[in-house]
Amino acid sequence: MADILGVAPLTEITIESAPASAALKRRALQSLASLPPFSAILNRLMATLAGEDVSFSKLGDLIEKDTVVAGNLLNLVNSALYGRRGTINSVRHALAILGLNKLRNAVLGMSLTRMWNKTPVPQSWSMAQFNMHSAAVALLSDLLAQRLTVDYPEGAFVAGLLHDLGRLLIATGLSDQYSRIIEMQTDGGMGHVDAELKILGFTHSELSADALAVWNLPEPIRVAVLHHHDRTPQSAPGPVPLGRLVECADHYVNSLGVWIMPETADCTDATLIQTLGLSEERLKKTLDEFKTEYDVMLQFFR
Repeated sequence: MADILGVAPLTEITIESAPASAALKRRALQSLASLPPFSAILNRLMATLAGEDVSFSKLGDLIEKDTVVAGNLLNLVNSALYGRRGTINSVRHALAILGLNKLRNAVLGMSLTRMWNKTPVPQSWSMAQFNMHSAAVALLSDLLAQRLTVDYPEGAFVAGLLHDLGRLLIATGLSDQYSRIIEMQTDGGMGHVDAELKILGFTHSELSADALAVWNLPEPIRVAVLHHHDRTPQSAPGPVPLGRLVECADHYVNSLGVWIMPETADCTDATLIQTLGLSEERLKKTLDEFKTEYDVMLQFFR
């Protein structure tokens, strides 16, 4: 029954029809265009994910022209995380120390964080919490991928960093629906994935994967992002699916309270990470390393 304003109570809202759902998804994806444009550095690093070769010399030239990224990169390489005795003053020297993968992860995180921070968002959305959560899942996913046999391990950091991009697009492109989703979570105790399905007819995971297709990121990263809420068990010996790795990292980070907003129990299972197959000792070392790395890196991803 509708209330006196003629609006159906939340408990009576039905899942959006397919045509309505498709229209909402198009609107959400259109909000990608409202994000600040990629910097030259970000464009070049995104190209390396798609398999294009890029020289350290060219990357060095681009980074040196961006004083913020260059300064953060030098601060990072001189931080306690690397424990070097001498001070590194050259971007080229920093690149040589970090290597392409660590450089790409650090600069992607820094550059995307700066981009998100320039994005208009609803009052109920905390960009700081989004950045901290995304960075934490990215760092933990990458550390796990270094210790396990994983499908496409080189994409672990980026998959973790962008797994919740769809939530940002829903907040910016579908603000009314986003408010209803939050209300169903906070007042109705519904998990955010179920609330998204009920209100939108699709999930933020689907939207994230669609957005990464627009950005032409590799298929394994898009698939991982798409399936990071599937709770699919490892059914046979072989590489751990990247989506499952990100899911376990996501749950563990949420269990620490590093979330976009307070999560329901279906997204905060700290024990899920134990199913990946690491021994108790190796898992403890990995999580200790994660805490150390996160504490240092957080200042660059705010």
